[in-house]
Amino acid sequence: MTVKITRVGTTKDQLGESPCWDADAQALNWIDALSGALWRLKPGTGEPEQHLLPAPVGSIAPCRGEAVVVALRHAFTRYDFATRTLEHLARIPLDHPKVRFNDGKCDPAGNFLAGTMHVDRQAGERVQGGLFRLRSDLRVEHLADDIGFANGPCFSPDGRVLYLADSLERTLWAYDYDPDGPLRNKRLFAKTHAFDSGPDGATVDAQGFLWTVLTRAARLARYAPDGTLERLVELPVSHPTSICFGGPRLEDMYLTSISRSARLEGDKAQDGGLFVITGLPAAGRPPDRFADV
Repeated sequence: MTVKITRVGTTKDQLGESPCWDADAQALNWIDALSGALWRLKPGTGEPEQHLLPAPVGSIAPCRGEAVVVALRHAFTRYDFATRTLEHLARIPLDHPKVRFNDGKCDPAGNFLAGTMHVDRQAGERVQGGLFRLRSDLRVEHLADDIGFANGPCFSPDGRVLYLADSLERTLWAYDYDPDGPLRNKRLFAKTHAFDSGPDGATVDAQGFLWTVLTRAARLARYAPDGTLERLVELPVSHPTSICFGGPRLEDMYLTSISRSARLEGDKAQDGGLFVITGLPAAGRPPDRFADV
């Protein structure tokens, strides 16, 4: 099949991020992290609904019902689309002006994992934040404290491996994962220095291959489970950000992008848009959702 990339709608995000597919509603959710816009689109039905969250927003993931779990600056919340209300769930034990939540995703057991970004960190300064896990009973666990710019958390098809990028280090890590225990056996999965870009949003397909966005290289990379680079896909935007599989058979991949963030600015008319990619070699896996009570 031939890979085809098509713009969806006319939205133009400053920092499009965290696309996630709601299989029950057959809807795509994503955010503009800087403006606080939360978008919800049922493909083929017209323009998306816009909802507003307190900016900046780190990431979202589906909940049970018509809702998403949200990582705000230092807190986990739940947003209900029907009532347009935001409910506080838990706060992380951190209040650092240069640290906030960034990318997140649910594990197969229904926990929500979200990592932080520690910006403007000085040479020799200890990393603050890392990776946190919100359990369905709203307990918060600090899983890792050595990731300075967390991105792209995602899981192997059996849920036993967690992949996590440190974008500033241009490195993808792999861990043995237990939804009820600590991370173990941290190991190098892949480095992206050759592309002069850190890895950003990521997902794993049904064949167990990891896809990650190379934001500064305007490419999408697919890695085999052993960390071997399998293919590259050129993207029609200056700075792509994140991806997810969606559609009735999970054969479509949705892509978000940047028009103008704090550090990057695009020079193409379609920058900041949402895109759908078809003709990929594998479909995605059913999306995991937060098992909120």
